[in-house]
Amino acid sequence: MPCLVICPPSRRQHLALLLVIASAAAWVACFNATTSPAAAQHPTAATTTPAPLENGRRPTPVREEIRAIYFTGLMAGSPNGKRIATAWRAEGGNAIVFDVKDSDGIISFASQQSLANHPKHPPIHDLAAWVAWLHAHGLYAIARQAVFKDERLVQEHPELAVHSRTTGAIWTEHGKPAWLDPSLPAVRDYNIGMALEVAAAGVDEIQFDYIRFPVEGNQKDCKFHYQTSDPGADRADIVTDYLYRAQKVLRPTGVHISIDVYGVMAWARDVDLHATGQDVLALSYFCDVLCPMIYPSHFFNNFDNYSNPGDAPEHFIRVALERFKSDTQDTGVTLRPWLQAFAWRTKSYSPEYIRIQVKTEHQEQGSGFMLWNARNDYRIPNQAMATMVTQPNTFFSGGNPYPAPADSTAKTAGQ
Repeated sequence: MPCLVICPPSRRQHLALLLVIASAAAWVACFNATTSPAAAQHPTAATTTPAPLENGRRPTPVREEIRAIYFTGLMAGSPNGKRIATAWRAEGGNAIVFDVKDSDGIISFASQQSLANHPKHPPIHDLAAWVAWLHAHGLYAIARQAVFKDERLVQEHPELAVHSRTTGAIWTEHGKPAWLDPSLPAVRDYNIGMALEVAAAGVDEIQFDYIRFPVEGNQKDCKFHYQTSDPGADRADIVTDYLYRAQKVLRPTGVHISIDVYGVMAWARDVDLHATGQDVLALSYFCDVLCPMIYPSHFFNNFDNYSNPGDAPEHFIRVALERFKSDTQDTGVTLRPWLQAFAWRTKSYSPEYIRIQVKTEHQEQGSGFMLWNARNDYRIPNQAMATMVTQPNTFFSGGNPYPAPADSTAKTAGQ
């Protein structure tokens, strides 16, 4: 497979080189900060459940197997969310991904950022308390933050939006204004500042979604700040530079950084790289976990000669992960895919559909999985987990970042 980097040497490649040079010193510092003197002298003496840090976060190996489901901010802040989360842990799951800011721009917690609009009654009333609850119930906490798609902020601060070349007004995607200009310093600062707040609340991982440029609508009509301030740059330079800056700020907090990328990016097509700005190879140097969204139903008909990709989960999970592994093998990044937990464009959605995806991810040596259902309906995945935990070697590598509560009846996965 050809290398994903298809443009001449650029500033994003230079940033990656700088990171490689500095990585040894950073690793030593991290090791010293999270390993006891006894464990340093006798590696086999290291505990499997290290003591939590001051904010309640346990130092977790980035390759720990994560088995997660997704929550909206509303679900995370509700009693029903706690019920579903408890059931997921009991069935063998060990993590929750929850929104702190979705693509509509609505913020789920009481952010102090000046652009946050300070909602009086955010769904997650106390972010630190919610994270502590997850940890106490044996769940690794992943905060999902939509970055450059932010409908609320576009409406309230049109000066931060992508603009139309022809009219000078806010550019719209299929008639809807939704995209911030990724190259504006104020947009970057807002998102990085929010990520710092979230890290301080004790989450284990911050997951950047919509870390890309818009790809639909009239692309020729888009006008971005960088096109006049830095005309030599391209979209991939802008996205990679944002992640480089975010990592530089967040690394001292100890939080893991993950990013969502389109599953189709594994096929390294020029059109996808130039549209999204997601240079997977370059981005992999500035995050801990790469999270390709490998939803079979999202591949267009006849992709890879499959008339209905939604009904070919094994093929698309396997081939995508093989390609991502090949592209990123020298970066040290961990691969953990989003898998499909919804019935759109497939006639075969069922517990077996979930099992096929998870089994394939395990065979391809991913570091776990995350299941996406926008409505947070996990009845089908729970049925699948009930079977999978009885065959742990087929589906899981095993392990849990946080132990189950002492009074829990949680099932083990791979242990």
